[in-house]
Amino acid sequence: MNATTRRRILPALLLLTAVLPFAAGAQGFKFSNEDKSQQEAKEAKAERQRRIDAQLSTPCRDRIRNRKIMVLIGEDINGVVQAKQSAFSPHFEAINARLQNLGLRTYTQEEIRKQIAQAEIDAYFKNNPDAALSAARRLGANYTLKGVISSRAMRNPMIPVNQVAVSMQFVLTGADGKRVAQADAQSQSFSGADVQGMALTLINEQAEEVVAKLYSEYCQQPESGRK
Repeated sequence: MNATTRRRILPALLLLTAVLPFAAGAQGFKFSNEDKSQQEAKEAKAERQRRIDAQLSTPCRDRIRNRKIMVLIGEDINGVVQAKQSAFSPHFEAINARLQNLGLRTYTQEEIRKQIAQAEIDAYFKNNPDAALSAARRLGANYTLKGVISSRAMRNPMIPVNQVAVSMQFVLTGADGKRVAQADAQSQSFSGADVQGMALTLINEQAEEVVAKLYSEYCQQPESGRK
């Protein structure tokens, strides 16, 4: 190898020597971040499960076993609640399944439609207490769980896309119409067009925690408030 060739190769070798440690370090940093993110996600999931288990450990399952609960869901659109129950079948089933796991007896949407007129359901979502009591008594329900979906569209301030914030509020009332428990859930998405779809995703992600919170709060009420 002559002197000219050595002069050409030496700078390239020096550059490669300098770049390789940096590239390896950068790659290691990337993997480290991914590992940390995955670990944090696992810890968050484990903490969520511990919270659910703690809430469900409240000892009053025998008290609610085979008691009847009616679930009604509506969507708040510009201050007016749309409450045609057939529009919320997947949301309804997601909540019903969790309530059944606690030992409660739920009603199907068909059973609710046969016994309760849509006008009465609409009145219930307008906070008419008489409509709520009448509907529950007609079905013989011990409890009524009302879920209201609401959404807020916004422009993301960091990137030029639309997003929607979806929230759901669940209120559990007894046969006397008195509130005995409440649970809320919130989520955001860049997919701002399908509010009900986002609400369903939200329910599927948080239904166990929502129902566990309702159960725990209900069980902590004085016994007279549970009837």
